[in-house]
This record gives sequence, C-alpha cells and structure tokens, in this order.
Amino acid sequence: MLIPKGKLIAIGGAEDKGTDLETGEIHRSNLNFFERGILRRIVQEAGGPGARIETITTASTIPQEVGNNYLDAFGKIGCTNIGTLHIRNRHDAMNEEFINRIRNCDCVMFSGGNQLRLSATFGGTRFLKILLERYYNEEDFVIAGTSAGAMAMSNTMIYEGNATRAHLKGEVKITTGLGLIDDVIIDSHFEKRGRFGRLTQAVASNPSCIGIGLGEDTGMLITGGNKMEAIGSGLVVIIDGHDIRHSNIADIPEGNPISIENVVVHFCEKGNGYMVLERKFLMEASEGALIHKQVDVE
Repeated sequence: MLIPKGKLIAIGGAEDKGTDLETGEIHRSNLNFFERGILRRIVQEAGGPGARIETITTASTIPQEVGNNYLDAFGKIGCTNIGTLHIRNRHDAMNEEFINRIRNCDCVMFSGGNQLRLSATFGGTRFLKILLERYYNEEDFVIAGTSAGAMAMSNTMIYEGNATRAHLKGEVKITTGLGLIDDVIIDSHFEKRGRFGRLTQAVASNPSCIGIGLGEDTGMLITGGNKMEAIGSGLVVIIDGHDIRHSNIADIPEGNPISIENVVVHFCEKGNGYMVLERKFLMEASEGALIHKQVDVE
C-alpha cells in the first residue's frame, strides 16, 4: 500500500476566524484562537509564517468574501504569503496559472460551502492529480479543508442528508469525494447540527469505513494516511462499524427506520487520536506527548 508523505488537516467548520460568512454568525469565543488553534497549526505544519498557502474557495457561494476573510485570518498570525484561487468550474481548474501555483505552494486549504461543488469541479482533473502526487510524494506538503473542504477529502463522501431524518434509509446521500484518504467518511459541524445519525447511517452502509465526526473549531491532523491527532477546542467523534452484528439497512424499503447493533463510538478531545487501519484509539497522539510520556516512564 502506498503511504502518503504529506499531511491532511480536516476541520469541522466555523474555525474561529472572526466571522463565519457561510452562516452570517459572528464567533466571539476563543478570541486568542489564532495563538493556539487550528489556523496556527496549519501554518506550523506547512513550514511557518513564510509558507506559501493557497486557499481554494470553490465550495463557497461567496468566494470573494471567504477568500478575503482567510487572507485577514492568516494575516493576524503573521502570514503574508497567502493567495486565493477562485476556481468556479472545471474550465477554471485547467487554468495553467492555477496549476503552476499549486505546484509551488506549501499548503492548499479548501474553504467551506458545498462539498459536491468540489467533487464535481475537481474529480478526474489534472489539478487534482497534481495535488494527489504532491500529497503522496512530498514530506510536509499540507492539504487542509474546513467543513465541505474536510468532507470532500475522503473517497466516500456524504453530499446530502437532513439530520432530523437521518434515521430513515435513503435520507443520507453518498458519492465519491476527492480520494485523499480511503476507509473513512468525514462529517462536519457534527454536534451543533446533530449529525450523529447521519454519519452512523453512512457508516452502516459502508462498514469498511471509519466515521469521523468533526465538531466546530475542531479538526484532525492526519499523517501517513492513517494516524489522526485531534486539534482545536472541541470534540471529534469516531464511529466504527467494522464489528456491526446486525443491520437491516440492506433489506428495508427506502424511508423506513434503520436498525443497527454493536456500533463502536469513541470521543476524542485535543491531543487524543486514532489509527484508522488498526482501529485503535490513542490517548496521546502527538509526537511530543509520546516522547514526554516515555521520559516520564524512565
């Protein structure tokens, strides 16, 4: 199996950058977020404040505002080498200038919005092929995504599903994402929008996948396509369907309630983690924490 050398940072949405333009809400909690939170971690993993970061606003219906908001947000933590790619369709994704820019940046960050825009715009393109090549072959290359940008990372992607009806078969719609990571399904705004049932149905339909439910202001740093470390201020929920003993999802008509036995659930706070292939919860996921723990034992 080919192991990627780069890093993924999947964020659950509403990462505290002042104003969430997708919803019109102003977030005033965690006002020092930039000093300790997800955006700073992205910069750190990409090589520091001088790293070249390209934000991609394809998923958003308000790309100019979102792009400017990220320029401002990264600027607050001392980054000046930031660009925005306003790619609106597949023709734009073939633009040589944009392709050259993703060849030469240290980090790509996909904004929130509609994840189907991402899969429909980039699927099968040279643009995505270059991203995948860099992710698999270059150490420290970072691909980050928030909300829709996180959900589109996986090979199996939720593109629609009303949380209040997610217990009914057929209410959760799944398609192919960008294919940056296999064997997981990612959902965002997980607690705030009550998406536990939605992700559980997706996992029950695809039990070879691990469900990753990302809370707001929260994310997972993924290395080697396998090891995950929870970052940010909230909660990550892991849903494992490998050991499901009973499921009626294949046999009932559309619109009927699903029945599942023996779904395994883990809650991760900052510093906890998970190994996807081994299906193993990690108390201390960061390298620094592991080293510190070993020193303490000695």
